[in-house]
Amino acid sequence: MILNEGVRVKVPASTANLGPGFDTLGMALSLYAWIEMKPSTETIFHLYGEHMEGIPRDKSNLIYEVAQSVFRKAGVVVPELEISMYSDIPLTRGLGSSASAIIGALFAANCLIGSPLSKTQLFDMATALEGHPDNVGASLFGGIITAVWDGSHAEYLRIEPPSDMEVLVAIPDFQLSTSKARNILPESVSLDDAVYNVSRTSLLTAALASGRMDLISFAMRDRLHQPYRASLIPGMTRILEEATEHGALGAALSGAGPTLLALVDRRNQDGVDLERFLLDVLGEQGISAKLLWLKPCTTGVTSLTIEDNKSFLEIVKGEVTV
Repeated sequence: MILNEGVRVKVPASTANLGPGFDTLGMALSLYAWIEMKPSTETIFHLYGEHMEGIPRDKSNLIYEVAQSVFRKAGVVVPELEISMYSDIPLTRGLGSSASAIIGALFAANCLIGSPLSKTQLFDMATALEGHPDNVGASLFGGIITAVWDGSHAEYLRIEPPSDMEVLVAIPDFQLSTSKARNILPESVSLDDAVYNVSRTSLLTAALASGRMDLISFAMRDRLHQPYRASLIPGMTRILEEATEHGALGAALSGAGPTLLALVDRRNQDGVDLERFLLDVLGEQGISAKLLWLKPCTTGVTSLTIEDNKSFLEIVKGEVTV
């Protein structure tokens, strides 16, 4: 069954690692991309928003390629598509832009043909494409995800984020490719550093699951990837070390960066001092940055009702809050 009227989906951004949980912890954030997908007589793209520059408008487009992988797996042929996309998620900034595109494309394509594939199958496909399960898992299921990947199958556990936790992100005005951020990492680490991270990842996961936000500052420390990536983001080391003195529960590099994030208990902080601290530290390094207050997104990717009297852009503009 192919839905000729098409489908519309909304998919959240994500942050990964949360400090020590390298390639295993992810959290969905209240920053979104929207995708509309329809069968067509020819493949057409409508790309909207400031973050769509340079995105291919032919069949090399990631959304199209991922959709075709769904059709092949389901044994359905839909060679031509009309695809519309609007995104508030900046590219190559460590906020899961590629993961959101992958999840949005998988979910939309699956919905378009009657949802023959389960979310478990979509998760495995997404992880194989992304290479790790943290970002895609967060965008698919929402909330906080702890996950493992054995090369063919991903297992996960979803954690409901603490209700009073908010996220302040500082998005520097430069891009940082994931490959560059990964290539700077060593091929091996010491046993002490491995134990350091395992213990803190375990504590952070338990703290988030039990709502023990008082343990976050201790648990978010990392020796596995952030010390090596610090040279790529001037000011990052100071922010990670001192953010708790300015109201943060803890701070981390978001994914591969360059975005930096701070977790905050909204009951105890107005955030003004923390905002000033982040901007001042980055500004001292000659880096301008955009600050956004976000919340954990608990819903993951969702389908939207297609209303005959509303266009794709009208739906999007009615929901955009950033």
